[in-house]
Amino acid sequence: MGDAAGKFQTIHPEAGKQGTKIDVAKYEAMKAALLAVVPATGDGVRFMDLGEAVEPHLPAELFANASISWYVVTVKLDLEARGLIERVPGARPQRVRRVT
Repeated sequence: MGDAAGKFQTIHPEAGKQGTKIDVAKYEAMKAALLAVVPATGDGVRFMDLGEAVEPHLPAELFANASISWYVVTVKLDLEARGLIERVPGARPQRVRRVT
């Protein structure tokens, strides 16, 4: 999934919008953390709570100088585009849950 430079091309769920290339190790770590904290049932989790929720699941050395919130947004959008998580319809503020 990554290229020779260790980058992963994310995709965006909104037509016409482009994903971004990010470090493969950070992508994989954030993906695992998001999938660990986003429930598959009920009302999901508030988007604004994801940064705090994933932090204990992330390797500190990998994210020491990184913006966790930026990676949360980037990888969340990619997981939405891949059909692994979804926004809970009608939820305000935004909530997300795993797709079963």
